[in-house]
Amino acid sequence: MLVKAFTKPGSKDGAEVNRNSKHIVVVGGGYVGLYTVLRLQHTLSKELRDGSVRITVLTPESHMTYQPFLPEAAAGNLSPRHVVVPLRRVLRKATILNGKVSKVNHAAKTVTFAPNVGTPHEIGYDIVVMAAGSISRTLPIPGLADAAIGFKTVGESIALRNRVLELLDRAESDDDEALRRRALTFVVIGGGFAGVEALAELEDMAVDAVRYYRTVSREDMRWVLVEATDRILPEVGPEMGKWTAEQLRERGIEVKMNTRLDSCEGGLVKLSDGSEFESATIVWTAGVKPSPVVNAGDLPLDERGRIKTTTRLTVAGVDDAFSAGDVAGVPDVTNPGQYCAPNAQHAVRQAKVLADNITRLLHGEELVDYRHKYVGSVAGLGLHKGVANVYGVKLRGLPAWFMHRTYHLSRVPTLNRKVRVMADWTLALFFKRETVSLGEIEAPRTEFREATTS
Repeated sequence: MLVKAFTKPGSKDGAEVNRNSKHIVVVGGGYVGLYTVLRLQHTLSKELRDGSVRITVLTPESHMTYQPFLPEAAAGNLSPRHVVVPLRRVLRKATILNGKVSKVNHAAKTVTFAPNVGTPHEIGYDIVVMAAGSISRTLPIPGLADAAIGFKTVGESIALRNRVLELLDRAESDDDEALRRRALTFVVIGGGFAGVEALAELEDMAVDAVRYYRTVSREDMRWVLVEATDRILPEVGPEMGKWTAEQLRERGIEVKMNTRLDSCEGGLVKLSDGSEFESATIVWTAGVKPSPVVNAGDLPLDERGRIKTTTRLTVAGVDDAFSAGDVAGVPDVTNPGQYCAPNAQHAVRQAKVLADNITRLLHGEELVDYRHKYVGSVAGLGLHKGVANVYGVKLRGLPAWFMHRTYHLSRVPTLNRKVRVMADWTLALFFKRETVSLGEIEAPRTEFREATTS
């Protein structure tokens, strides 16, 4: 087996680890990657301590993002730093390497790893965990790549917040009616959780912000939600999805269902219902697809392009390979013939079973099935507004918003982050949220360059 020597996590002397140790490589540091290693640090604590097992996490970022909190970060209800978990702080018994995996050769038990800065090289393993998650699923729509932005990362969340506030500033500062109309038109494509929550939270923030403007009001803004199917928020059921659409419309938000985005070249939005209008903000949230790493290896894929996985979260047909989360097609044993939905509810629970099955494998014990019946969903629609359908109990408004916050507070990793989130929410009870654009952080050298040429 090809082996790359690493220093033991946390060691200061640079000593090489035991080359005869079992090496577990985790590809991805999102939900599944983080929770799997957290669990392994507990179940394999003795082995990690004596060096008979070592864990390496390969991930582009040095943090895990708790994505359900991205809408609140975009709206200024939470600090962006509090919706991410620093991997090196919480995974102290693992080695964290930042970069991307470009190839998986399971026959040779190696991955080709390209550091964010540096030369690609091979890393050997005994057990691999494919937890690379998903990326935005896009379509070949003219102008999409240049005019739109996604909503899966902290960077995208904060960029959207800054952009909305900056456009309010732009509209206040210019008398050109066409420019104002373009600046104050905000479009979100996709009526799932990400799209509805992003639009609802940003609109709620913008309504707060315009109170401080003299020439911009809520009536000047246009918010449009575009969904290709006949309903939004399918996860909360038809009744609650219909109620959500009605609530958004009551807030002055246009909800266009059975409608597709045909083009957005130069910010000119053309929809399948024949409408056309200019917009300076187009947000794409129309689904996700498995990380491209699934196509760069010899692990089997299912008909949807996901890693083919068994009910025990092992990769079908091969030994010493596990997978879960968005990148995997995990059969749902509670609903025969169906797959587990690609959401945080399943990913967190799958990671626990996956880690326990790795421990069982190393201890020579029988692996167990992943079994979890979907309990329902909750969604935030702005401050004190929400919708929920949990165990068949349907809630709306303030009770649903409270359940949304309570549930996600219980799910966010580590006590440190829970306390910080609670602190943000508590302060928000007494002080108004900040509505200042810090868009200059996206190009911090602009002012300096102008100074050097003046």
